[in-house]
Amino acid sequence: MAAAKIKKGDQVIVLSGKDKGKTGEVTKSLPKDGKVIVAGVNVAVRHTKPSQGDPQGGLKRAEAPMHVSKVALVTKDGKATRVRFEDRDGKKVRVAVKTGEVI
Repeated sequence: MAAAKIKKGDQVIVLSGKDKGKTGEVTKSLPKDGKVIVAGVNVAVRHTKPSQGDPQGGLKRAEAPMHVSKVALVTKDGKATRVRFEDRDGKKVRVAVKTGEVI
């Protein structure tokens, strides 16, 4: 399994789909599925019946996972960048392709 280019806590921008251009923080990474969950992005609405555990029921909103290829890391100036791995001081680090800074 290759190292993750996008991890939990990273600021990302959505590249395609209904939320294109929105930015948010990765709240969860699902590496086996190749998906990430981004706060406030790709919000799915579920219509739930009242039940014993949830007597109110109604509309429940939650962020749905999206494919990792649909998001890109955001640089300090707010633009999307790809990620590469480099060896610096004997350590494998993530580096932003556009700026060359260590993430």
